[in-house]
Amino acid sequence: MTRSDLVEELANRFKQLTHRDAEFAVKTILDAMNDALVRGHRIEIRGFGSFSINRRPPRMGRNPRSGASVAIPEKRVPHFKPGKALREAVDERTSELTSPVPR
Repeated sequence: MTRSDLVEELANRFKQLTHRDAEFAVKTILDAMNDALVRGHRIEIRGFGSFSINRRPPRMGRNPRSGASVAIPEKRVPHFKPGKALREAVDERTSELTSPVPR
């Protein structure tokens, strides 16, 4: 699902919202999440999951073409951990789709 798909779904589910309002709502939520992660805060949405920042320490890597050593700097990357309800829902629905059809 893309951002525009999310906007469409929101506009379709809530008829009182115009497409522009749905787009503004999605943009506002994503911007707020982005700002919170940039500030180093953790985001938790009960039943869905949590977003946090993981630190990747600096390390030495290799250029695959030349084999030369390359210093890779420290990075901070976003991390998503799904909640229990989301994990169970995905597991249940995907097992229904992949289970053999009785003949």
